[in-house]
Amino acid sequence: MALAVLRYSGHSGFSSRITLARSAIITPLRFSQHRSISLSSYLVTPQELNDALKINVRTKISTSPRVIPLCATWFMPNDPTKRTGIEAFKKCRIPQARFFDLDEVKDHDSPYPHMLPTREGFKEAMQSLGIRRDDELVVYDSEELGLFSAPRVGWTLRVFGHNNVHVLNNFKVWVQEGYPTESGHVVPEERSNYEVGDFAPEMVAHFAEMKEIAQAYGKGGSEGIQILDARPEGRFTGRDKEPRPGLPSGHMPGSTSLPFSELLDPVTKTLLPAPELRKIFEVKGINLKEPSISCCGTGVTSAIIDLALKEAAEGSPGDRRIYDGSWTEWALRVKENSGLIQKG
Repeated sequence: MALAVLRYSGHSGFSSRITLARSAIITPLRFSQHRSISLSSYLVTPQELNDALKINVRTKISTSPRVIPLCATWFMPNDPTKRTGIEAFKKCRIPQARFFDLDEVKDHDSPYPHMLPTREGFKEAMQSLGIRRDDELVVYDSEELGLFSAPRVGWTLRVFGHNNVHVLNNFKVWVQEGYPTESGHVVPEERSNYEVGDFAPEMVAHFAEMKEIAQAYGKGGSEGIQILDARPEGRFTGRDKEPRPGLPSGHMPGSTSLPFSELLDPVTKTLLPAPELRKIFEVKGINLKEPSISCCGTGVTSAIIDLALKEAAEGSPGDRRIYDGSWTEWALRVKENSGLIQKG
């Protein structure tokens, strides 16, 4: 399956406008045996990424692991301006960044949007982006979004075994603090020979299991499994319409409303610090020591909940999963009068 994904090579001499800004002080980071920087945490700050990019300077002849920014900007289908991720990428991006297109890197045979791609589809995308297995990837969103779809791409990479990945917190702060940006022409990368690692099924929840959990709710069979819904409260209660025409709103039995926006700073759109996240979870009655499955509209913003749980430093990776099909699959597969779509 061919993917039309645009990328930027970062080489000089092309018609891209580059904005250079202040030089940050180098902070201590972890070095690998190849003398390149390895970022120590999954969620990284703009300064940490800038420091890593300064030391890991890319050259055509270098075979050392590289730090590569990966733009994952995606807008909702009901976006009033009809913006696209690639347009935002061309307008303003981190130098040497590449563009991961969520609308292309997915299962095109599925009737549900943004389902995980096939193994071959993921491989094709990574090869066309020129990414190597040992590259250290830092995923980010556009300036206006702050933190939105990048966690989903980071999760996707880990599901397919590329564990050397991080999420930037965030590009909005990167721009505000004056780190380098560029805009304009995008130059395709030289293809890589990327091979996909081990798939991690333990990170993914599917419809059959979700239906079993929902049907068992209230009967004792689903105790300890928390379903956390990242959609706005109005869609969760059924008061507001879903952005996709004809799709009923509401929620799964036993699920908890946890709008992803509540996990972000209202001004900077960065993920809140761990202590504040723990307070939110406590107020919502979410037990961080119990297994959880995050969901949303199409499986994109559910990854923000997954990231927040990870940053709260509770549980283990096996305790957190994402329902890939999320509400779109659920609402299309269950009957409205089955009791599996609840309101209020």
